[in-house]
Amino acid sequence: MDVIIEFNPSAFKHHIAEAVIRNAFMNALYDDVLDDAANQDSADKHLLLGYDRNGTILEILYNIIDENSINVFHAMGCRSIYFPLLDDYWRTMWHE
Repeated sequence: MDVIIEFNPSAFKHHIAEAVIRNAFMNALYDDVLDDAANQDSADKHLLLGYDRNGTILEILYNIIDENSINVFHAMGCRSIYFPLLDDYWRTMWHE
């Protein structure tokens, strides 16, 4: 079953289009609960790193609404603070 992706208006603050965000979900490199010790509310936030159509890595934050839907509230070009999360992905790609 496909997950329904809903969008908060804040998801478009950095001028990333809905179709580009959906493309990043289809080309995800990393997807996990956001580990942000400084923010106690981060337990329900998820971080996805994925490619856009041009090969640029995007960072996307979202909440799970229920088992069939999510709410994206942030999308922008990936900041370097998240690059270490891709280490396992790169190791897998280059060592298989």
